[in-house]
Amino acid sequence: MKLKEKFAELKKKKEGALIGFITAGDPTAEDTIEIAQAMIKGGIDILELGLPFSDPVADGPVIQKAGERALSAGMNPDRFFEIAGKIKEVPKAVLTYYNIVLQRGLDKFCADCAKTQMEGLVIPDLPIEECEPLRNACKKHNISLILLAAPTTPNVRLKRILEQADGFLYVVSVAGVTGERKDLSSQVKPLVKRIKKQSGDLPLAVGFGISNPGHVKEIIAAGAQGAIVGSAFEKIIEEHLGDKKRMLRELEEFSRALKQATK
Repeated sequence: MKLKEKFAELKKKKEGALIGFITAGDPTAEDTIEIAQAMIKGGIDILELGLPFSDPVADGPVIQKAGERALSAGMNPDRFFEIAGKIKEVPKAVLTYYNIVLQRGLDKFCADCAKTQMEGLVIPDLPIEECEPLRNACKKHNISLILLAAPTTPNVRLKRILEQADGFLYVVSVAGVTGERKDLSSQVKPLVKRIKKQSGDLPLAVGFGISNPGHVKEIIAAGAQGAIVGSAFEKIIEEHLGDKKRMLRELEEFSRALKQATK
């Protein structure tokens, strides 16, 4: 199912989308499949699967450590696509950095995404001014290039981003890096309101600092169509590396609580 189709399906149910992020290969490639399945069982609608990079400029300490564990365990693009193809129950998007895509080759990377049913591609360090070659490769292979907008994005630039965006717009709730935060940023509501004036039918999903059901409920109430949760999932993984059964149980339960907040 395409990302837009998933958002449309959820809209009919009067639900927002819960997008769960994990780092592929943390703590091992095989564990990633079980972790994803636990989150899917709990109710995530879309899986954002991180392909780790050695210099993750948009990631906070929790996701950075997850990436380090994955890289130490041998995660690489070939292994990533091998395990990504085994997760089939929900639409998937890959989040990685442009150097990895460039080194593999834009066409080959997008072709690999298509072969493994990856519906979207998120590249936090690729500015709109330089995205056309990758966007063309994504179009060729029917992959959505998911672009980002932040509170600091001016309206003129936002208009350009929205003209190029596909699948959904990744709305960054705060300036800075990923990571759990106690309170939802006060910038979210005015930011979503400002974007919706220009975004038309493109779904908006808010990420960065989203760490509990209350945050998710606020995001959906603010008019966004989805919430992206990453560091909070990664924290559960980190805290239970020595007890996989408990890790999987808590990931499923946390997913269920977050999903309930989208309704």
